[in-house]
Amino acid sequence: MASTTIDLDTELSAVNSILGAIGQAPITQLKDPVTGAITNANPEVQFIYNLLKDASIDVQSEGWHFNQEEHVEFQVDATTNKVTIPSDVVKLDVHNNWHERKYNFVRRKGVLYDKITHTDEFPDVEKFVLDVTKIYEFEDLPPVFRRHITYRASRMAATQLVANPQLVQLLQTQEGLSRASLMEYECNQGNHNMMGFPDETSYTTYQPWRNLAR
Repeated sequence: MASTTIDLDTELSAVNSILGAIGQAPITQLKDPVTGAITNANPEVQFIYNLLKDASIDVQSEGWHFNQEEHVEFQVDATTNKVTIPSDVVKLDVHNNWHERKYNFVRRKGVLYDKITHTDEFPDVEKFVLDVTKIYEFEDLPPVFRRHITYRASRMAATQLVANPQLVQLLQTQEGLSRASLMEYECNQGNHNMMGFPDETSYTTYQPWRNLAR
């Protein structure tokens, strides 16, 4: 039996969805396939593409199961005694930093900075183990996040480019529905619980049927 092929959202299809939402014609090319640079010279298209990127960064910066990682090692440079933070990292913290507040890290000028010791140099440390939140390219996101980001950018485009309050309200409703789907996906993937148990542990709740099995 032949398999079914489903085309997932790309940046081009997302931009076309936003253009369609505000009553504009679609485009056939957004980026150069080799260099990845924006080739469309239309200022409105470039503006909408920037809205898409802004929406993607805003949503991912909240921190989700797919873009949060724990126990990530960052080596201290032996020459500068500093820790360089990659540009795709938007949040970071020392792993399990609730028990002993030895460090209070933030990112400053692209390197790790400790607000307790007021320094970005760590000559006596080899590495740090951090929990981080990363930003990924649009095509690398789960489909439900791509849809939500597209709807969010559509609402932003309608707000700034179209003087139509009814359209903005319609797109805002669509954004809210996609947010609900996103939260359902997050809860299923993250296995979150109200007790706040860490990922490395498990807890079996009370099961009444066991009394009947006696």
